[in-house]
Amino acid sequence: MIQYIAEEVDFPHIQKQKITRWIKEIAAEYNKKTGEIAYIFCSDKRILEVNKHYLDHDYYTDIITFDYSGKDLISGDIFISLDTVRSNATEFGVTFEKELMRIVIHGILHLCGQDDKTPELRLEMTAKENLALSKLN
Repeated sequence: MIQYIAEEVDFPHIQKQKITRWIKEIAAEYNKKTGEIAYIFCSDKRILEVNKHYLDHDYYTDIITFDYSGKDLISGDIFISLDTVRSNATEFGVTFEKELMRIVIHGILHLCGQDDKTPELRLEMTAKENLALSKLN
């Protein structure tokens, strides 16, 4: 089950059923099934609290993914700062909706085992995000 929750922010205008189908389709491309996944849309303030408390990081970010996946079943909690998504959309010259969908699928790619810890891996992750985004419409 995929849940969408808003903490301390207005719920973003998203088509939950369409996005859920898309997430399952992308996960299947990595030979994964979706288990319990919670998207928690929040503010910069909240994501900073999560980052400090759980990861001992003192900085803002757009997404934090807590991975509880098993071998072929992906599960996790995915915190997304709508404030940072909004600023990133402006910085990158894209709509808020497009940037939000990029971050939504970014979390799923992490749960599917994709990494972005090096510049090379970040380039690969961006290419995988772009491919996934092309399948949303």
